Amino acid sequence: MTERNEIYRCNICDNMVEIVNSGSGELICCDQTMKLLTERKTNIGPEKHVPIIEQTDDGIIIKIGEKKHPMDENHHIVFIEAITPNKIYKKILNPNDEPVAKFNIPKSELNDIKIREYCNVHGLWPEK
Repeated sequence: MTERNEIYRCNICDNMVEIVNSGSGELICCDQTMKLLTERKTNIGPEKHVPIIEQTDDGIIIKIGEKKHPMDENHHIVFIEAITPNKIYKKILNPNDEPVAKFNIPKSELNDIKIREYCNVHGLWPEK
């Protein structure tokens, strides 16, 4: 059973799928079951992975880590995401980009928001 906003990854080709609608089927890629990514909270460098949020007049700025996260070819943030009840905001990043995203989110939606980011080496990290 899949749930809305879950992210699955293929361990062979690194293909990733984010669930839009819950369902009972099994996700298959490269003839294998895709792996559900679970959010990390401890271990491997939380000071470089936990999203830091700054509220602005027109939304939020999300910076990854208290210490700047590496952004090289072998180790980088792939995306930063903000999920509200009605919308998903996502910034796709590439090596050498700054690990920062700015989203214009109405203040009325900031009370019920979930922030997360995905590191290609250390996985999926939530805000807290």
